[in-house]
Amino acid sequence: MINVTKSYLPDLEEYTNYLKGIWERVYLTNDGPLLRDLEAQMKEFLGVKHLKFCTNGTIVLQMALKALDITKEVITTPFSYVATTNALLWEGCTPVFADIRPDDFCLDAAKIEPLITENTQAIMATHVYGNACRIEEIQAVAEKYNLKVIYDAAHTFGASYNGRSILSYGDISTCSFHATKVFHTVEGGCIITDDDEIAQKLHFYRSFGHRNDDYYSIGINAKNSEFHAAMGLCVLPKVPNLIAARKQVFSYYDTRLDFSQADGRKIRRPTLTPGVDYNYAYYPVVFESEEVLLRVVDALKAQDIVPRRYFYPSLNTLPFSVGHQPCPISEDVALRVLCLPMYPDLEEVDVERIAMIVNEAVAVVSIE
Repeated sequence: MINVTKSYLPDLEEYTNYLKGIWERVYLTNDGPLLRDLEAQMKEFLGVKHLKFCTNGTIVLQMALKALDITKEVITTPFSYVATTNALLWEGCTPVFADIRPDDFCLDAAKIEPLITENTQAIMATHVYGNACRIEEIQAVAEKYNLKVIYDAAHTFGASYNGRSILSYGDISTCSFHATKVFHTVEGGCIITDDDEIAQKLHFYRSFGHRNDDYYSIGINAKNSEFHAAMGLCVLPKVPNLIAARKQVFSYYDTRLDFSQADGRKIRRPTLTPGVDYNYAYYPVVFESEEVLLRVVDALKAQDIVPRRYFYPSLNTLPFSVGHQPCPISEDVALRVLCLPMYPDLEEVDVERIAMIVNEAVAVVSIE
């Protein structure tokens, strides 16, 4: 079976060497030495000032909202993983959905300003599939209306924009280190800021708001363990090579999928934002209709190949969200977008087979 993603695992001996140190120290969690080492290495790798390694990519979104005192309306994207909206709802905020750009599927800065009210406090945007939003445009709107900017940058580790890590932008940026990501710690995430005061808040938020017997603020349990940090320390040095391998798989797809418009065969990919050095986190394709997508999915699954409708559905249509706020572009794209299998050691012959199945399924629908 070929799944949409496959986790990278380092050499087992390399990982167990870290485990031996954990056994010797009997220090398993709570801001341990491996965690601190990983944080330091990640800060250097990304070129950021403050970074806190936490338990996952969702809790860091919640911490971001809390640290910035966001309690009211947040303008956000409908085209993201559900965690983006869940974090807002969980923290008692009101998500206000602005539609996406039709080319890169990121939050459309031009759609933000008409939605701003006296209750708007922040913008929460997602760098979709690891591709940067129009950062300057979003920042200009935020500065005009004195809004905070939080980036859900779950997909962007190793990607840069104008020579800087995409994670370095915004008041706060968050990332996921789930097992399927470009860089992973099995489970995990991080929260990043340049602001010293916010960083201090986040430090205490992560650990119940206290240090030893001194209590400084409210807090939550967002600590991660030495075991997860050990995995991160093994994987981090491999990230450049993993991205290079992903780039090669990406190119295999590019040369084998039929992007021509002949005979009604319509497959396209989202465009990259100018200035982005991509990390090849995903390989999304968009079909002419949901009917074509479903035909492709069935054809792939018949050959034990599992793609993913990522992102689906459009978050503004969730039954537990705050009413339906129309976002026609997102609603349309969410019905037609599919992520094909993408991981560093996906063989060229397998990509060729996947592409052939996709091309044939699209051609069958077009002929019908």
